[in-house]
Amino acid sequence: MFNTMKPQKISKSDYMLYLKHPAFIWLKKYDKEKLPEIDENIQAIFDSGHEFEKYAEERFGEVCKVGFANFKEYETINERTKKALKSDVEAVSQGGFEYNNLTCIVDVLEKCDDKMYNLYEIKSGTKVKKDYLYDLAFQKYVLEGCGIKIKNIFVIHVNNLYTRQGDIDSYKLTSCQKVTNEVAEFADFTIDSIKNAKEMVGRGKLNQPSFSPSLVGCIGSLKDAIDVYRKIQGLPAYSIYDLATPGAKRIALLEDANYKLISDIPDDFPYLTTKQQYQINATKTGATQTRNDKIEEFVNKLKYPLYFLDYETFGELIPPFDGIRPYQSVPFQYSLHIQNEENGEVIHKEYIHKENSNPAEQLTKRLLEDIGADNGNVIVWYQTFETTRNKELANMFPQYADRLQDINSRVVDLMIPFKNDWVINKDFLGSASIKKVLPAVCNNSEFDYSAMQIGDGQTAQRVWSEVFIKNFAQKTEKEKEKVVKDLIDYCKLDTFAMVKILEYLKNLV
Repeated sequence: MFNTMKPQKISKSDYMLYLKHPAFIWLKKYDKEKLPEIDENIQAIFDSGHEFEKYAEERFGEVCKVGFANFKEYETINERTKKALKSDVEAVSQGGFEYNNLTCIVDVLEKCDDKMYNLYEIKSGTKVKKDYLYDLAFQKYVLEGCGIKIKNIFVIHVNNLYTRQGDIDSYKLTSCQKVTNEVAEFADFTIDSIKNAKEMVGRGKLNQPSFSPSLVGCIGSLKDAIDVYRKIQGLPAYSIYDLATPGAKRIALLEDANYKLISDIPDDFPYLTTKQQYQINATKTGATQTRNDKIEEFVNKLKYPLYFLDYETFGELIPPFDGIRPYQSVPFQYSLHIQNEENGEVIHKEYIHKENSNPAEQLTKRLLEDIGADNGNVIVWYQTFETTRNKELANMFPQYADRLQDINSRVVDLMIPFKNDWVINKDFLGSASIKKVLPAVCNNSEFDYSAMQIGDGQTAQRVWSEVFIKNFAQKTEKEKEKVVKDLIDYCKLDTFAMVKILEYLKNLV
């Protein structure tokens, strides 16, 4: 029996979904609510990318922007693009093309003297990534099918070495890299993948594909694949997909052996890492495993008073203030719990920037007032982050460099006992994230990040940037006060969590 269903069009974004996981393109066409959600944080990243496009387009002369603002305009984008290409403009942006039920919208097509075109992809990353090449190979296939001859292909991306001084310099903010030969290497792969993507869509709504995370594609995230599978299958707690860094091949082996839970995995199962073996054993026994000798050595080396420090930072693609690079993580807030050895008393200090200005110097000055000089360890979680911020602040403000270096010399990473598997708990799920460790070792409702208005660093960054950089003049004082309170509550919990986790470690020895 022949399939008489009209073939569905496959867009560039559809194709890229296929490369993330073959079943994702099927979900897009037939059950799209199961796909990874675009939340406010992801949308903010997209918005920054759109903002970057206008600076990238300034590298060209006269540009005719086609694009679309509504469905009616989308329906005419191909015809309007043909008209623009026949005009006298040097380049066309956001032009639409369709060939053999494949569609794409091209960032920039630049005319060459020999009736050929240069193809440009604008990306908000800081270097050329492999998925950009897959993207461009698809565009090239569609364009050439439409009779457009491509001479060279380029990626325009962010130059993260650019430091803003005055107005944004479009040429310094952007970098342009030729990738013609690299894209050509994916020609055969693209033809085969397009064929397979069409076959996947052609299965129809009733013929579901496999959603196994083991089939994650060449540009896919295993985490996203597992999250989608969890939505579809309703996975139980401590399933094999909760294994630490499982890897697609290992998941396939576990599925083939018909194991469902971590506790099902036998001790002699091949290809397990040491961390995975620890996790499996902890899950089977339910007991927390500790290396008390290592923990005692760690705890006894601490020098009081202890300063539990956590930064919240912003990192805008377009630097909003002088002296800042694209994506540079600039602290706008810190929380500091201070514990004195003599009586165990804990006091709290904090700073949050509430102005539409670079927070770096005011924050640094306050921090140096709050952290005593020359004595006491500074406790952080994942020390690379805080120490790197301090190095960057020292470069920005040489007058404070010695004090910031002193702070870095006193830093102790509280993650170490958990990263090094001196404490193993089944509820860590093999992770050393504070948001996994805290509820497992301190079973208390006051440590519930999910109940907070702001419960993660990415949201903290987005909300502060929206209120104090992008929309400062439009926000009322009441709105600003609400955001400040939520940010303080979140950052304060991070440092208080470290106080309680250290208390837990002390009680083990």
